[in-house]
Amino acid sequence: MARVMYGVWGGTVTDNRGKNLFEIEENPEIAEFDEFNHGNPITTFVGDRGFFVFEPNASLLDAFWLYMDKAAEESCGKCTPCRMGTELIRDRLAALRDEDDQYGSIGDVLDEIEMLARHVHETSLCGLGQTCTNALISALAHFRDQFEQNKYLLPAKHTMTYVTSPCIEACPAKINVPRYIDYIKDGKPSHSLGVILQKYPMAATCGRVCVRFCEMACQRSMVDEPVGIKVLKRYVADHEEGLHSELFSKDLISKRHPDDLKIAVVGAGPAGISCAYHLLLKGYSVDVFESASEAGGMASCGIPSYRLPKDVLKSETDIIERLGGRFFFNKRLGKDIDVDGLFKQGYKSVFLALGCAEGRLMNVEGEDASLEGYEPGIDFLLRVHGHVEKGNPMELSGDVVVVGGGNVAMDCARSALRMGADSVHLVYRRTKEDMPADHEEIEAAEKEGVEFHFLTNPTKILSEDGKVTGVELVEMRQTEPDGRGRKGVEPCPGSERFLAATTVVPAIGQRVAEDCLTPQDGVSLDQWGRVDADDSNLATSRPGVFAGGDCRLGPSTLIHAMAHGLKASRSIDDYLQLGRTRFFPRSRMRKIINKYKTMNDEWLGTPVKHLYRVPIQEMDPETRKDLFHEVEQTITPEEAYHEAGRCLRCYRLYALVTEYPIPEGCA
Repeated sequence: MARVMYGVWGGTVTDNRGKNLFEIEENPEIAEFDEFNHGNPITTFVGDRGFFVFEPNASLLDAFWLYMDKAAEESCGKCTPCRMGTELIRDRLAALRDEDDQYGSIGDVLDEIEMLARHVHETSLCGLGQTCTNALISALAHFRDQFEQNKYLLPAKHTMTYVTSPCIEACPAKINVPRYIDYIKDGKPSHSLGVILQKYPMAATCGRVCVRFCEMACQRSMVDEPVGIKVLKRYVADHEEGLHSELFSKDLISKRHPDDLKIAVVGAGPAGISCAYHLLLKGYSVDVFESASEAGGMASCGIPSYRLPKDVLKSETDIIERLGGRFFFNKRLGKDIDVDGLFKQGYKSVFLALGCAEGRLMNVEGEDASLEGYEPGIDFLLRVHGHVEKGNPMELSGDVVVVGGGNVAMDCARSALRMGADSVHLVYRRTKEDMPADHEEIEAAEKEGVEFHFLTNPTKILSEDGKVTGVELVEMRQTEPDGRGRKGVEPCPGSERFLAATTVVPAIGQRVAEDCLTPQDGVSLDQWGRVDADDSNLATSRPGVFAGGDCRLGPSTLIHAMAHGLKASRSIDDYLQLGRTRFFPRSRMRKIINKYKTMNDEWLGTPVKHLYRVPIQEMDPETRKDLFHEVEQTITPEEAYHEAGRCLRCYRLYALVTEYPIPEGCA
């Protein structure tokens, strides 16, 4: 268990110097700091809100020289305090390390360093400069003697630095958001797109349907509104769409593995496409098996065209073939192919990227999947997709009731209007604020005429002669918050009422098809019917088989699926080349800082001038509710420059010193 010898974090000073190690009370809240990798203790940790020293003989001076050297390297150079101040501080710390008196006595140099540190903190224009000297200021205020006696302490030999930001940490794919925004400000959209393509190929798709975890973490929201990170992503992807044919070809791959070292990806949704993309770039032969007749998974058939035009999606899934991969369509796992069969065909590893293509039942009285007018949300969207994209016959009229509060429910409701429903009612058992759907999707549905019924739940489906005629609803009321602070709901006795309907669409969740995997495949499932895999590397119970995306997470988001595809590609590469998974220092650092961030509300706001985000041009609600044309438009270069200028560049810097060398790995 980690024991802090001395340090300052968030203004709290800890000083256990002079005590025996076992006299220091263990703190379970900082257990992550016990060791970095197995058997390798952390001796010093420096961050934006302070520092910890765990080894009494560790050099605090060395740790801060390392930290400020990285700060100087990362400075964007657009303001003098950060650009020059970090270099001056680094150089003076270096002189103290080398016992060089060119800048004066130790006391004079430390006074100058403190003055410079405060100046950088108070006058820098971005988050990096405003926070990179916080820990140093605290150290000089409370532990100046540790700098003065440095020659008696152990130098820092084994080190690591990590630069991040709130938006990066919130993104499942860990895209360097401030960097791609910086490139937009610099007038280099192709460079910006390159930052995104390092993580996944579906930039234009994600720029349209991402749920924006990054914006939820954006520090700009403390001032006015979050930066429009998603619309900026769409801007660079649309602006540089011609690069796809130029960038993505077999010539992009410099090193190729032997043809017999081939990999099977089962599922051509976002997780599968992402995994295949990264494996192809690594030089592997990759075949993608898909149960449908086209690539894209639920992004293709489950997201309506008014949100995601299918030509946009196809241009990005086609990247797989341009890189030399192959698609095999209409190949369903458990029917046309199986895991054993893939290995017998010579595939050395298999990635299961199965989607959740089956809807869940509401389990209410009168529910019968054979009723005319009863249609689970996923099935409903599949039919809409077949009608819009392929011309398959589909008719819809009368009153439609959609049950659910997520994005699938919003897609069903908005699609029902476009398919000709006389009215669309959306029933949700909690409040509007509790809805998991994107708030922009909720607002769009309201503008288009969907009628919302909050704190309402279906209790019975009514039918006549095998046809749905309506639903019985009951009003719900909130109960006291549970242990997680979320209020529950319960029915209000005697509040039952009837709502006429010709179609009922339950959109309350999805699951993986039960017959995809059998015991013979050797792939274990968890208690929820998802593929059981190690979250650190996505390895399943069968050697060589990995799983990610919805089949591991349950119904999730496109960005989570693509992040799993990237992680799986690294694990498969390690498995085939090393027979084991490497240690990834950056991933380990993320775990440490996110664990501690949760406990300490780590990110700080910055007072700046109010600049509200660029409004997105949309098709008029009265016009669009009858069409499947894309609703939102791409912003202009001028608007993109303005929006990019709202970024506060909230970089945060972390550095640590360990007792032994840190194994090499990657992000």
